[in-house]
Amino acid sequence: MKYKIIPVFLLLIGLLMAGSCQKSSGEQGPKKVAVIISTLNNPWFVVLAETAAAQAKSLGYEAKIFDSQNNTALETDHFENAIVSGFDAILFNPTDADGSVVNVLKAKEAGIPVFCMDREVNSAKAATSQILSDNYAGCVAIGKYFVQTMPKKAAGTTINYVEILGLVGDNNTWNRSKGFHSVVDLYPNLKMVAQQSADFDRNKALEVVESILQAHPEIEGIFCGNDAMAMGAYQAVMAAGKAKEIKVYGFDGAQDVIESISNGKIMATGLQSPQTMAKTAAIYADEFFKGKRDFPPKMPVAVELVSQANITDYSALTKRN
Repeated sequence: MKYKIIPVFLLLIGLLMAGSCQKSSGEQGPKKVAVIISTLNNPWFVVLAETAAAQAKSLGYEAKIFDSQNNTALETDHFENAIVSGFDAILFNPTDADGSVVNVLKAKEAGIPVFCMDREVNSAKAATSQILSDNYAGCVAIGKYFVQTMPKKAAGTTINYVEILGLVGDNNTWNRSKGFHSVVDLYPNLKMVAQQSADFDRNKALEVVESILQAHPEIEGIFCGNDAMAMGAYQAVMAAGKAKEIKVYGFDGAQDVIESISNGKIMATGLQSPQTMAKTAAIYADEFFKGKRDFPPKMPVAVELVSQANITDYSALTKRN
């Protein structure tokens, strides 16, 4: 029998290649975390996104931020991308409480946990956990301060005010509105003469309030469902020369509004903590990777009232970069 002799250098090359293949196939890189945010056209959500990504990276994972631009269709594209690209978890800020459910369920079917931040989806079985501000309670506090700071007038005199809503498909919009009205509606002399949506957007709020002021120049208060809209509303009030007559209230605890409260412009806001929600979501993802499966369906995060009455207690926040 004849044997075929394999040259030594070919044998060595073959062994090296086999070892290399075994190494690459056995190696596993860090897990990947997708951070899908409703919009980055708002500084508050930028903080939410960047904190979530930074926390995931600090835990040893890769992280990438996706901007849905308040568009559910684009959000769907991001979820499909995350699924086919092999992301291992999704830290999620939904665009729509109902419309986003299907995207979360797709990820769940693919075995990818989804942790909602700040905004929720209307399903108890879709997300692995939802980390949410206590929007209702936060706006109860704002409602009380609103009542306390409205002008004191003779009995029977009506005080007109306006409410600027956020995205109508977002539960936060209605939880904030309900919390506010649970207090304000107890006072019959306070009359809401207009309630319009500005989609949580500063420029839209500016336009909406400008239009409202033309129809209702006599208003004395504006409650806005977030701080971006409060800044737009205040800009409209300033342009109309009514900054002393009309008081503006927001919600979020955004840096520019905290500074505006300190400067005696905006009356109050509800201070949420995007950092707390983002870090919690990333930590939950880390715990999921390590085997934990028992997460709270909803994790409430407290909201603090920051107003012209207590702004000195938050002086450190006015000095942040």
